[in-house]
Amino acid sequence: MSIQIQQQAPDFTLVNSEKETITLSSLQGKNVVLLFFPFAFTSVCTAELCDVRDNYSAYQSLNAEILAISVDSVFTLDKWKQEMNYPFQMLSDFNKDVSTAYDCIYDSFAFGTKGVSKRAAFVINASGTVCYAEVLENAGEMPNLEAIRACLAAL
Repeated sequence: MSIQIQQQAPDFTLVNSEKETITLSSLQGKNVVLLFFPFAFTSVCTAELCDVRDNYSAYQSLNAEILAISVDSVFTLDKWKQEMNYPFQMLSDFNKDVSTAYDCIYDSFAFGTKGVSKRAAFVINASGTVCYAEVLENAGEMPNLEAIRACLAAL
């Protein structure tokens, strides 16, 4: 079942690239942007997250916490975060539970891989309600980052 605007965001707990446990509900009181992406170190994923990095102060001024999520391991995410100087949380959904809960997972993807996160974006307000949802079938497309920032500005 796909995530709908105005529903409560499914809670989750994942491990970040620093090997710390992060729980969505612990961020209540802040706006949260969930950015699901297929794989670290790939061109479109890098372009997307570099755009977020380069505009990070805008997200901070909108009381937004960025959580970038993929099925990559915490070790891969840590290496990529360091190389790209990403200032936000990178979370490993290695077991695919959260990508599945948010209905943004490919059954099959490139090179015969299965269970890869789709490129998707969700904005969750300070009370835990989904205010923006975009799930892309084409991994070569990027979410509408301007629309995400506009959604945050309206909260």
